[in-house]
Amino acid sequence: MFLSFMSALGGVGLFLIGMLLLTDGLKALAAQRMRDVLSRFTSTPLSGAVTGALTTAVIQSSSATTVAAVGFVASGLLTFPQALGVIFGANVGTTLTGWLVAVLGFKLDLGQIALPFVFFGAIARLAFRGRIALAGQALAGFCLIFIGIEHMKDGLDAFSGVVTPTDFPPDTLFGRLQLVLIGMLITVVTQSSSAGVATALAALGAGAINFPQAAALVIGMDVGTTFTAALATIGGGTMARRTGYAHVIYNVMTGVMAFFLLGPFQLVAGALTGNGDSQIALVAFHSFFNALGVVLVLPLARPFARLIEHLVPEKGSDLTSRLDPLVLRDPHAAASLAGQTVAHLETLIIERLRNRLGAKSSAYEELDREDLAKAIAEARTYLDKIIVPPNDMAFQEELKGLFHILDHLSRLLYRCDQRQRIDELSLDHRLKRLAGLLIGVTDISTRQKDAKTQEKTLDRLRLLMRRQRRLNRDRLIAMAAADAVPAETVWLKLDALRWLHRVSYHLWRIRLHQNVLLDANRDLASTVEEARIDVDQD
Repeated sequence: MFLSFMSALGGVGLFLIGMLLLTDGLKALAAQRMRDVLSRFTSTPLSGAVTGALTTAVIQSSSATTVAAVGFVASGLLTFPQALGVIFGANVGTTLTGWLVAVLGFKLDLGQIALPFVFFGAIARLAFRGRIALAGQALAGFCLIFIGIEHMKDGLDAFSGVVTPTDFPPDTLFGRLQLVLIGMLITVVTQSSSAGVATALAALGAGAINFPQAAALVIGMDVGTTFTAALATIGGGTMARRTGYAHVIYNVMTGVMAFFLLGPFQLVAGALTGNGDSQIALVAFHSFFNALGVVLVLPLARPFARLIEHLVPEKGSDLTSRLDPLVLRDPHAAASLAGQTVAHLETLIIERLRNRLGAKSSAYEELDREDLAKAIAEARTYLDKIIVPPNDMAFQEELKGLFHILDHLSRLLYRCDQRQRIDELSLDHRLKRLAGLLIGVTDISTRQKDAKTQEKTLDRLRLLMRRQRRLNRDRLIAMAAADAVPAETVWLKLDALRWLHRVSYHLWRIRLHQNVLLDANRDLASTVEEARIDVDQD
């Protein structure tokens, strides 16, 4: 008995490892395609639910689908009600695993056949790179699932006749409630409702439990997934917490509905359970109450979203609201959100600069300098937490470029508050003309649609300011030597010239790094290297 129990326990472990390998492999293979599909086919909560269900069924990961949805809301591509459709649909998609286990694992007995394919998958993962390696990992994981099921079946078959439904809570209202709690505990421990469902199917097949008991366990396992959702809200951003709350409330409501539907469903599915197809009936019940829950909640998606938004109000700075920690699970999506945040900060700081130089805008709203500095620091911290996938040099360069831009924005923000140097610009007609030129060029470059044209415009401004700094420096020093102008005034004007040059330099560098990010071939990388000769320390 002990060895049989260890075999069943090992089967659960193999199943979990198989799911992990399969999910990670499929996520890596289909990550970009998944994001494209979700962004294109989620115009309404209904289409979002269908897309979420299909995507989750393909990649076998509701968490990946949820993270992608959260990222799209944070970036403004989806509304929260649309994202809720995706999240609800993902619940239906996870039920496909139960069908695979019941049909392929228990009906066809693929455990022995799958063994050599684990070897082929492992060889592909170790010997190759890229998509072949990922496909090999997914294949090995897929096959391990059925090997794990084989061990679960063999282990639990030994308990046939020894452990019977009478050893579990009875099929009463209180007994079913106890089984629901047991199912929740199983999911909390294994962190996988799919493994719990597979175990329930194995126990049902061995006769250890009957259909109502297995169905109550599955209801508890479905509700138990809310524990993971609740954990994700700890330390998460607003969208992560809203998603967690929505997941918990929805799954609890669906679980309560399923609990009261169990009796009627058992009567309808009596033919299946009576003909020995109780495992098919169990996965059908699992899919049925999840699909029914989605059908009932979708018409109320917008009021439901407003309820969640009321329960979880927006907190923190609007400047960094996109930077949701939950999206860090998807490095490319997190980098995209960071890029949007950096672009927003760039717009605000350049507008602040123009305002300091006298280019007043009716739409401009002055933000506190500390808020902007804090937002830059938070964006930098968020970038630090993004994990670069192995050998992804292009992604590493993208993150490096964002760090460079944040550095120049921080320096530009600092120069926006050098009041004495800025005030000096209006006291000298030459400096005032150069300041006006700086305002004009920033205005022109903003209106230019071509990014490389913007960079060339700002580069010409930078070169002109450097030339003017050198010419006027000689002139001003000569005037100071001849006592034509007080030395203190000369130093102020020299500081103002240096300010113009450094500001134009930062503007150009920001645009240059933005172009490096946009340019797939990284043709501008050499330009960045050459630009270092222009760096002058204050």
